[in-house]
Amino acid sequence: MQLVDVHCHLNHALYKDDLDAVIKRAKEAGVKVIVCSGVNPPGNRQVLELAQKYPEMVKACLGMYPIDALGLAPDETGLPRQTVPINLDEEFEFIKKNKDKILGIGEIGLDFHWDAEHHSQQEENFRKIIRFALELKKPIVIHSRKAEKECIDVLEQEIKNKEILVVMHCFSGNKKLIQRAAALGYYFSIPANIVKMQHFQMLAEMVDIQQLLTETDGPWLSPYANQKNESAFVIEAVKKIAEIKKLNVEEVAEQIWENYKRVFGR
Repeated sequence: MQLVDVHCHLNHALYKDDLDAVIKRAKEAGVKVIVCSGVNPPGNRQVLELAQKYPEMVKACLGMYPIDALGLAPDETGLPRQTVPINLDEEFEFIKKNKDKILGIGEIGLDFHWDAEHHSQQEENFRKIIRFALELKKPIVIHSRKAEKECIDVLEQEIKNKEILVVMHCFSGNKKLIQRAAALGYYFSIPANIVKMQHFQMLAEMVDIQQLLTETDGPWLSPYANQKNESAFVIEAVKKIAEIKKLNVEEVAEQIWENYKRVFGR
């Protein structure tokens, strides 16, 4: 089987002491690619370093998390903190210089959970980043916490005729929003904790398997109690999707691998 984790944060502090072992366990589990997502300028640089250190397996997406873009760093998360607003133009220049080393732009989007006051500024930043991704012709990975409808509204306005592909990461919108995003041709990355989250089970049931991907969002969202999440656990998402779709695990793994190649190109 060829497994893929399309969204993980390998530069998180929880991996610092055993990253080689995490990579080794993923490889032994059949994971061929781990897409590591950046959230801010220092994180993006760490992600690129990891992709260079583990070139066979780790691939990079460079992003600007909506809260980080505003400089509204929450309490310590284990990732590099962004305590001032991101200079988007400067980061765009950095990403341009490294465009051939990355698969996509992400994670980006809107987050109304952590920020209740700056929604218009978030939206302005989001639109700028989407337009930049269109210029680069790179797929985008979307964070949409408590802002699922608003994210889809912006995406639908900014992206016409599927010029770039869209991955909805850990999408928590309701059935109508799932149907709307699926009809627009967006992809959905299903986390390994689908094994205990009815919402993601519903999403996997509703969406055509040709629009599904698998992720961990490691080190968060572990399918196992009292264990940090890691890419080897992505097999749990594959197995649950297979159960829901009434397919065998190998079929599902192969289709998701094909979906990954269609979105990210390699």
